[in-house]
Amino acid sequence: MPFKWFKTDERSAVDRFVQRDRLNPLELLPWIAAVAAYYLFPSYLPLGSQILLTILFAISLDLALGYAGIITLGHGAFFGVGAYAAGLYAMHVTGEPLSGLVVAAIAAGIVGFLSGLVVLRTTGLTLIMLTLAVLLLILEFANRARPITGGADGLNGISMKPILGLFRFDLFGHTAYWYCLSVLFLGWLFALLLVRSPFGRSLTGIRENTMRMHAVGAPVRRRLVTIYTISAALAGIAGALLAQTSQFVGLATLGFERSGEIVIMLVLGGIGRIYGAFVGVVIFMIAQDTIARAYPDSWYFWVGLMLIVIVLFARGGALGLADQAIAKLKRAMR
Repeated sequence: MPFKWFKTDERSAVDRFVQRDRLNPLELLPWIAAVAAYYLFPSYLPLGSQILLTILFAISLDLALGYAGIITLGHGAFFGVGAYAAGLYAMHVTGEPLSGLVVAAIAAGIVGFLSGLVVLRTTGLTLIMLTLAVLLLILEFANRARPITGGADGLNGISMKPILGLFRFDLFGHTAYWYCLSVLFLGWLFALLLVRSPFGRSLTGIRENTMRMHAVGAPVRRRLVTIYTISAALAGIAGALLAQTSQFVGLATLGFERSGEIVIMLVLGGIGRIYGAFVGVVIFMIAQDTIARAYPDSWYFWVGLMLIVIVLFARGGALGLADQAIAKLKRAMR
């Protein structure tokens, strides 16, 4: 007779996720908004694709910064490595997009793993400076390796094949939009499963109290290197999406500006909440597009002012501000 207490749980990871951490109906809003935007703003699809891949980039950073507490200013290095890897793969091997994403993830993941072994030995200001140093080293290598990367001229002549042999990239960005949205959805689902798993919860413990996690025997450094590698791979996929949809890769993909802006976007939306990436990226990029048209010479001033207001009055970003408003409304209704 079988022992009942050894009964195995045959449910899939997704089933267990749904049972334990039920998705809130509000979590469907970003996807409803993304689908609606396709039909409501057909002339803005290229911008929409940029927003979607940047959200994936922000999610990758949130895994390291928001959940594991790894403060980095060099996350753009992995984005750029993924973009160059996908571009070179398309030029010299095949323009098949999906395999290009895999190549980009592997390339960025390897760089993340190797650099993580070094930079994660440190903390605080030293960690920040080392992540920035890694970014600058890779940037200078891309600039000097002109025969490979094209140097300051970038990679030109990238040609992409139809996705799954069926969906060709068009001039108006229809295919690119759905492609970016699909990859973002899979990346979001993976990140959500990860942060709500025991591994993800241990990362929060490391962020909150590293010494206590050491005391209970958790392999802190190994887990930090693991999440740093995963974060780098996701950033590489976001970079690959940029290379494939724009069919060009330049040194700007490795610039410090991209690394700094993605941190600002997370702060605007709310760090350590996954959905802060959605809110912060949309606020920043739409504000950038709108304000830059009205004030092309001073739009950074207005974006900076918006960031100061968020930091002073909404410590948890836009989502934190929404939480405060909901809490006040509940208290008023009692």
